[in-house]
Order: sequence, then structure tokens, then C-alpha cells
Amino acid sequence: MARAGPEQTNGDLNIVQIVVRDNNVEQALRALKKKMQREGLFREMKSRTHFEKPSEKKARQKAEAVRRARKLARKRAQREGLA
Repeated sequence: MARAGPEQTNGDLNIVQIVVRDNNVEQALRALKKKMQREGLFREMKSRTHFEKPSEKKARQKAEAVRRARKLARKRAQREGLA
């Protein structure tokens, strides 16, 4: 059984530790990928591969903010029983 270990902070460097149990590498890889996904590492790696123009960055951030606001409004409406 693979277990994701606690994160250790070394300055601003986060060390992710995954324990491999019973030589079950597949399960350890799944745990590692899940942890990386949760921390947003895949998104950051993708954003660092190509240069993004400041205007494109601004447009993307604005679109993300709109998406978050709509999602929050949907959840709020659902809680209030409107949807």
C-alpha cells in the first residue's frame, strides 16, 4: 500500500514524499500524481513551458475569475434552493 507522506518545507521548497509499500510502484505513482494535481504542479509546469504575453495572461486571469464567480453563484443558488 502506497502512502503519501507529510510535506516538509525547506525554505520555499516543498518536498513531496511518497512511500512505496510491498513494491507496489503503480499505487505509489497514482498517489504521487494525485498529490501533484492537488498542488497545481502540472498547471505550473505547463505555464512555464511557453512564454505568455502580458495581455494574454491578463485575459486568462479575467476569464478564470469569471469562471470562479459563476461557480460560486451556482453553488449559492443551489444552497438557497433556486436551482
